[in-house]
Amino acid sequence: MPHVPSRFPHNDIMTLTSSAVRFDLAESLGPDLRLGQIFADGFGAELEDLALAYGPTDGSAALRQLIAARHGVDADDVITTVGAMQALFLIAFILGEPGAGVVIGRPVFPNARSVLDAVRMDVVELPMRFDDGYRLDVDRLRSLLTPRTRLVSLASPQNPSGVALTGQEVRGVLACMQEICPDAFLLVDETYREAVHGDGDARPSLVGLDRRIVSCASFSKCHGAPGIRTGWVITQDRALRAQLEFAKFNTTISNSVVDEAIALRIMQTLDPMMRDRRRHLAAGLARTAAFVEAHADMIEWVRPDAGALCCVRLRRDVFDDAAVVRFHGELAARETRVGPGSWFGDEPRVFRLGFGLLTLPDLDEALGRIAQALRQAA
Repeated sequence: MPHVPSRFPHNDIMTLTSSAVRFDLAESLGPDLRLGQIFADGFGAELEDLALAYGPTDGSAALRQLIAARHGVDADDVITTVGAMQALFLIAFILGEPGAGVVIGRPVFPNARSVLDAVRMDVVELPMRFDDGYRLDVDRLRSLLTPRTRLVSLASPQNPSGVALTGQEVRGVLACMQEICPDAFLLVDETYREAVHGDGDARPSLVGLDRRIVSCASFSKCHGAPGIRTGWVITQDRALRAQLEFAKFNTTISNSVVDEAIALRIMQTLDPMMRDRRRHLAAGLARTAAFVEAHADMIEWVRPDAGALCCVRLRRDVFDDAAVVRFHGELAARETRVGPGSWFGDEPRVFRLGFGLLTLPDLDEALGRIAQALRQAA
């Protein structure tokens, strides 16, 4: 039989797209946007007149302009991609020359790590731990950099914790890179940046701090539209931007013009839509905070800065290894799911809890089922 190399490892996070449960707290996004919500004011007629031709490789000019405006950059700095995953893959492919190194924060969305392994980059993990509030340790990062480091890959807010990088931390990272690997890029996945809780302002994008910073994101999380498979990558480095455009042309040629038309409509109506979504996230976060406080004898958490997700940990003095396994089994028996820490390279007692997808009554029911599972497993 022919040998098929294992370029992409298996991870059970794939069950999020293949195996449904009644109460899914493993998901990291807000409520799904419905087409009917954006078909008002003649949008259906616009789609009827849309020619199903190739789109521009760098993406719809109008869409890139709106994305750029929300990041404080020029439209020419933006390339649309097939979700943020295409951006992550193309960056890895372009920078992944033989012997090239990359430092990536852990825990991490597993696909962001997998693309680096797939192109055979020399991957070194930067641990960010629950006990440290998932904060970045700049001195620890410095010890991992080498002159062959071509990329530092981080997320802000982080998946799975929802913890955001500070400007001081980013400037510290850039100073270390300037000292040790001045030709490297800093990739920051900002997919959850605008998913703030309530009426507060979103943190400014980090991409404007330095020309070495590359930002990527998508419509999947904050905007509730993972089904349109549209994202973007932003870089102010002309050479990297050109390579990204060539790479996109040689893989997908362009995005779907239908998807980009829907994405444009979302961006044109984004502020009122995000107000409602942010209030929903704030209500979900408040319920989650109350739940953790009520069960503080069994669990603890790191409060997220933004996003529809957070990390919760089973207390070591209550749950041994066997009890952790029992907990997940009890959840499964109750048609409820959380994201195990193993998905993200975190410790087994940690799990990702998504509080944004479900309606508030369903979230209350799901949290109640977690409470039952905790009592049964402890």
